[in-house]
Amino acid sequence: MTVDHALVVPTDQQIRVLHERHAPNEEAFDLVYTHCQIICAVAEQLLERHPSPLNVDLVRAGSLLHDIGVYRLYDATGQLDHENYIRHGVLGHALLHDAGLPELISRFCSHHTGVGLTREDVVQQRLPLPVGDYMADTAEEQLVTYADKFHSKTTPPTFVTSASYAAGLRRFGEDKVARFAALVEKFGEPDLLSLSRRYQQPLI
Repeated sequence: MTVDHALVVPTDQQIRVLHERHAPNEEAFDLVYTHCQIICAVAEQLLERHPSPLNVDLVRAGSLLHDIGVYRLYDATGQLDHENYIRHGVLGHALLHDAGLPELISRFCSHHTGVGLTREDVVQQRLPLPVGDYMADTAEEQLVTYADKFHSKTTPPTFVTSASYAAGLRRFGEDKVARFAALVEKFGEPDLLSLSRRYQQPLI
């Protein structure tokens, strides 16, 4: 898959409006939108050191929109459906498609989970997803997927080191660990300490 560098992407303000429109409450908006802003900051750090040209606007939009599907997992009482959290990617893809955004942008939602989900993962793990491949294909998708691994929307939200993430990933198989290691090699490591101070969130 190639990226059309003439692609028109939504502005930061347009993206914020999308978040505000779909967030079920202020708490959900603060959690998800702040996370997306942080992932954008991580991606921008890594972009500065990446040798080959990437579509910066696309990376920014993908970072700011990748988790918008989380809003569709909140019920009428404001509770998040943790059991079906893995569906937030495909839900976000559908949300952006319905909003008229291009496929190249909608894909950031459905192709950022973990280090990518293969068709075999979906079938063997019996995941509640349409059977298919959800791998990050373009360098832009890979960068957003990778940046997303360094921050978690836990309570409280935290920054996550590459070592911590790799340790947790091991239970899913050494192939996943190797895939993550390849992303570390490709994009390098962000300065999480500065981001932790900037957003006043802990680093684990």
